Amino acid sequence: MNETRQQAERARAAFLKLTAGANRTAILKDIAAALRADAAAVYQANQKDLAEAKAAGIAEPLYKRLVLNEPKLRDVITGIEQIAAMEDPVGRVVEETELDEGLILKKVQTPIGVLAMIYESRPDAGAQIAALSIRSGNAVLLKGGREAAHTNRAIGEIIRSVLEKYGVRDAVQLVSTREEIAELLQMDDLINLVIPRGSNEMVRSIQQSTKIPVLGHADGVCHVYIDEFADPAKAARIAVDAKAQYPAVCNAAETLLVHTRFSDRERVLQALRTAGVELRDSGFGSEYLDLIMNVKIVNSLDEAIEHIHRYGSKHTDSIVTEKEENAKRFLNEVDSAGVFWNASTRFADGFRYGFGAEVGVSTNKTHARGPVGMEGLLIYKYQLIGDGHIVATYSGEGARPFLHRKK
Repeated sequence: MNETRQQAERARAAFLKLTAGANRTAILKDIAAALRADAAAVYQANQKDLAEAKAAGIAEPLYKRLVLNEPKLRDVITGIEQIAAMEDPVGRVVEETELDEGLILKKVQTPIGVLAMIYESRPDAGAQIAALSIRSGNAVLLKGGREAAHTNRAIGEIIRSVLEKYGVRDAVQLVSTREEIAELLQMDDLINLVIPRGSNEMVRSIQQSTKIPVLGHADGVCHVYIDEFADPAKAARIAVDAKAQYPAVCNAAETLLVHTRFSDRERVLQALRTAGVELRDSGFGSEYLDLIMNVKIVNSLDEAIEHIHRYGSKHTDSIVTEKEENAKRFLNEVDSAGVFWNASTRFADGFRYGFGAEVGVSTNKTHARGPVGMEGLLIYKYQLIGDGHIVATYSGEGARPFLHRKK
């Protein structure tokens, strides 16, 4: 058995220990405290990564994602503390049905198992997914980008040192090479879910090279539509925030759609230019992750929705309007994981949704959709509690009827 398979086997064993009584709340509190106490080591490691990335000529959007400064680490630690404060979801009864007297069927939340998390640049993602995995009783194998190797290692060592005190050190493990990931993607008998966060090419490559379920999204092509009934001040504020507040992320808007009868178009466009945004009228469907935004004038709400369905990626799209009827149509008809009214697309985030953190954003239509927090790392199983009940009682002539009574 090679080392990669042994690593997956250890993760499986740690997952079983983690769900068999480990104090996951205490673990998370200790991880938050340890990250706060060892913050200097994390910053030092991040500075090494930033220096090497700059020397290598890394693209500016990736460089921005690589930065892990005091505000970002503070948010990570706060998120972990929020996750620790959440009610333990494992074993929670989602639904209970009395099939018959003394025969009870329960639908119970349970962890997915062993996760493989593959992400680029953002070292804070590793700490977030580790915390969510622990809270939900899952083990996780983390593969960060080479550009963040020092930071990932520093964070990983802090987390694993805490886990070791509770006897579940291998519940979080780092994977160092692409070759190891290629091997893990073939281990559908041990790995239960793959979560990629990164470039379009990376995500699509993973989706095409494994039989293991993949949760995530390949593109983040988000839109802001300014309706003819939009408030000009809101339109300018939302458009600038959606594009320029932090352009190097998947929930930043890439296209601005403006109704031809919206009278303050130039005010909005000038606000974007003042924020440093380059405006273009072509390239629809592109994900720039930079201060570049496509602009298209549309003649109707229908045309705006049609454009989003043609060029969007089903991530997050927003309408700015004071007309409730138009807003409701947009909210109901746009087929995206997040659909907003008079709010920036940048709100599409697990931390801002109150999940504590997120493992990524899913545009899937099975299991989990949108920013995926703890709930997206849980599945369910059925528990049936009887008292000598047998199926023969309920079949054939004179069969006893089921009650099927919800409790």
